[in-house]
Amino acid sequence: MRVPFQMDLSGKVAVVTGAGGILCSSMAHALAECGASVALLDLNRETAEEQAANIAAEGKQARGYQANALDKDSLRQAHEKILEELGPCDILINGAGGNHPLATTDKEYFAMQDLEEHVKTFFDLEQSGVEFVFNLNFIGTLLPTQIFSRDMVGREGCSILNISSMNAYTPLTKIPAYSGAKAAVSNFTQWLAVHFAREGIRVNALAPGFFVTKQNERLLYHEDGTPTERTGKILAATPMQRFGRTEELLGSVLFLLNEEAAGFITGVVLPIDGGFSAYSGV
Repeated sequence: MRVPFQMDLSGKVAVVTGAGGILCSSMAHALAECGASVALLDLNRETAEEQAANIAAEGKQARGYQANALDKDSLRQAHEKILEELGPCDILINGAGGNHPLATTDKEYFAMQDLEEHVKTFFDLEQSGVEFVFNLNFIGTLLPTQIFSRDMVGREGCSILNISSMNAYTPLTKIPAYSGAKAAVSNFTQWLAVHFAREGIRVNALAPGFFVTKQNERLLYHEDGTPTERTGKILAATPMQRFGRTEELLGSVLFLLNEEAAGFITGVVLPIDGGFSAYSGV
């Protein structure tokens, strides 16, 4: 993988949660390319180990671990293995997250007739679905931070990078739990940046716009490859009129983790969205 620019992360241990996904696996590859020893954590052990093997095949240091970002015991077990095999964590990327159909309405706008039809409205959202989405994104950021930031206390050059979303600024239609959870991640990023500021641990976040991933591909494209109606709306509201490319996240990742370039930056949530969050529609 070609990284946007080189920085020296030799001797650093980076932990990436949600590392089986397209975006976070690319981040893990970029960190390894810069010399870090990378621990790829995912709920699916095989996926984590496969991505780690891809990195190792390029002569870089990486290991895959099964871990549930919502289970502190699972995270502790992964942490113990990482300490033994790679060393204490210097960099944490909290990439675990996602949405769920149980927390998604069928329509963008409520209409009275929806109550009489087979339409999932706001009133039909399952509590379990909303809790799952909120927990996966917010608690799934908080718990790994509790476990791995302990390694950072009292050491220099450590950094935490959370993954928020541009819909933390303005919520997207149909997905209230996901939007609310990502707003919580952004707020938590600022809180944590202040909390750790005097220990020298920097905490920032990315707010990606629309990137095509395994999770959202079917929402953006039909099975025959043609764009959905939602894709048309997204691109019409994105001044650059396209989806982001995975590699376009990596420059921001490396910049925010670079102590020389961004050593005085903490508490920042950086949108990477082709102008989506800045566009008013007119």
